[in-house]
Amino acid sequence: MRAHGRLSILLGTLGALSGVAAAATNEPFAALVAAALALGAGLSGRKNSASGTTTALAKSQADSLRATELSEELGMARLREQAMRQRIELLEHATRAAASSAAAMVPGPLSQSGPTNTRAGQHLLTDALTGLFSEAYFEVALEARLAAARRRLRPVALVLLDIVAGRPSEITVSPNADLVSTALRRTLREADTACRLDDGRYALVLEDTPEHGAIWTIERVRTHLAESGTAHTVWAGVACYPAHAFDKDEILSQAEHALRQARAWAQDRIEIATAD
Repeated sequence: MRAHGRLSILLGTLGALSGVAAAATNEPFAALVAAALALGAGLSGRKNSASGTTTALAKSQADSLRATELSEELGMARLREQAMRQRIELLEHATRAAASSAAAMVPGPLSQSGPTNTRAGQHLLTDALTGLFSEAYFEVALEARLAAARRRLRPVALVLLDIVAGRPSEITVSPNADLVSTALRRTLREADTACRLDDGRYALVLEDTPEHGAIWTIERVRTHLAESGTAHTVWAGVACYPAHAFDKDEILSQAEHALRQARAWAQDRIEIATAD
């Protein structure tokens, strides 16, 4: 478009000069050249104007299309946020209902119903050996934490720990559950969740934590265990939202796979999941 503009100016200038020369010399040929140059300048200017109009129209159409796309994306984001809020409310309701159902199943005189029901609800949601949260609580908490993370656009780390007392080259036994639970309580924040799974492993749900923060947390747990004076081997598998997975089943599968890779080492080992 700029080239057409420069050509139009050049032709117009030459036409003006030819016209002056024709007037000064009274030469018909010079007048004819001036007229031709003026006609060329006019055509070039018209083409330049048409090109500018076409470009402006195309830009306007592109802006309108982009505005429509952004409006649709915003509408979908609002629908997803509403669905996530409803899902969190359902999960919280399910947790309360499960605790109430367990409490209702415990018989006893009315005078003891309050404390007895409380113990029943705690037994459902906590591990009897360590006092940490149970696997049943972990299943609900992981999904709720991921839903909240999606809503707030914050990271969440899932850590699976397999801990044995001793070294893999020696005879290993199950670790002292009190030592492990104490190490976890000394390490984790109030916003984090520590659970003991039914198979004896431990699961940590770390709020607002990317993978390097999860690694630091595991190292602190390992340090606290070392301070007990008993040798332990700590294997850990880490998977993070949204870096490695987007839902509960996917992040759990990624963490399980990372833990299997860590266990292949005859020493302390942390393995991080990889995004597919």
